[in-house]
Amino acid sequence: MLTCPNCKNAGLEETRYMSETIDVCASCAGMWFERNELSGLLSTVDNGEDDADFSKQLGMEIKASDRACPECELMMTAYHLLEGFEIEVDVCKSCHGAWIDHEEIEQVKSSPRIREVLSNLNTSVSLKTWLFQFLTQVPVEYNIKPRVFPWVTTSLLALNVLIFCLYIFDQYTMFWVLENLANIPAFTANGEQLYTLLTATFLHGGWMHLIGNMYFLYVIGDNIEDVLGAKKYLLIYLGMGIFASAVSTLLDMQSEIPRVGASGAIAGLFAIYLLWFRNARITFMFVVWQKKLSPPVYFSIWLAINIFGVLSGEQGIDYWAHLGGFIAGLVIGLALRKSVMEANPIVAMLGSKSVKVS
Repeated sequence: MLTCPNCKNAGLEETRYMSETIDVCASCAGMWFERNELSGLLSTVDNGEDDADFSKQLGMEIKASDRACPECELMMTAYHLLEGFEIEVDVCKSCHGAWIDHEEIEQVKSSPRIREVLSNLNTSVSLKTWLFQFLTQVPVEYNIKPRVFPWVTTSLLALNVLIFCLYIFDQYTMFWVLENLANIPAFTANGEQLYTLLTATFLHGGWMHLIGNMYFLYVIGDNIEDVLGAKKYLLIYLGMGIFASAVSTLLDMQSEIPRVGASGAIAGLFAIYLLWFRNARITFMFVVWQKKLSPPVYFSIWLAINIFGVLSGEQGIDYWAHLGGFIAGLVIGLALRKSVMEANPIVAMLGSKSVKVS
C-alpha cells in the first residue's frame, strides 16, 4: 500500500473509476494521481477529445516540495496546477505522478480556471456527432465515460426490443399481450393482475414509442449503472417502473385503457441523472444548429411538458407514470447521492455545484 505524502504514516486507499485509479488518503482526504491519470481525468468528458494532456496544462514550477513521491520515494516538485492558476500541486518528475491536498481539491472544484477547462472540453462539437444528429434529429450526450460495459442497460434494451418483436407483427398476439400483460388500472386497483405493474414496463405501443424509450435508456443508463453497480441498478430500475405503474393506477383507477411502456422507469433515471450528472450536456439539433442543454434545463422542460399534459387532460400518453417515476428517481437519487459521490470522486468533482460549464 502506498503511503500518504502528507500524513506520512497513513496508507492510501485505491479507488477505481472511469478507467482511472485514484489513491485517496482516508485521514486527510488528499488524492494521489499516478502517471497520466490527471490527463485521463481531463479526458473523461465524452466529446471526442481523448487526448487531454495534464503535463502540458501545468503552470510554473514553484519550488522543491518537502513531500516524497509515494511511488518512487523521491522528493517532488511544487507547481501551479494550471498556467495562471495559483493552486499548488506536488508533481514527481521521475514517475510523473501528482498529489493534490483536500483543500486544494475544494479550490479546484470552485475555480473559474477549471470551469474554463471543463467548459472547453464540454462544448466542442465533432463532425461525427453533427452528422449523426443531422440525419437522426435525436439528442447526443456529452458526459463522463463509464468504467465498464453497461451489461444491464444493454440487456434491458435488448429484452424490450425482443419482447416487442414477439407480438407487434401479429394482431391477435398483440391483443392478448395488451389484455394480459399491460397495466389496466381498473383491474390492478381491484387487486387483479398485479404482476402487470412490472410486465407493462417491458411493453410498447409502437415503433416510435419503443425507439424513443430505448434511446434515452441507452444515453443515460450507462452512467447510472456504472456508479450504482449492476445489481443495485437493476433493482432500482425495476422498482421505479413498478412505482410509476402504481401511480398511474391510483390516479386513474376507473380506466380500462391498457398502460404500457418503460417511460416511467426511464423518467426515474432522468431524475437520478439530473442529481448526479448536473454538468453533463445533452445536445439537440435544431435543423442544422446544435445546441447543448444541461440536465437541469432539459429535464425542467421535460417536467413542464408532463405537468401541462396532466393539467390539460391530454390522452394517449401516461403522464402520471412519467411523473411518478420521476418522483421515485428524485427520492432515490437524493438518498444515495452522498454515498455515490463519496465512492466516485471524479463524479463528485465534475458534478459539484461550484463547477459550471456552458
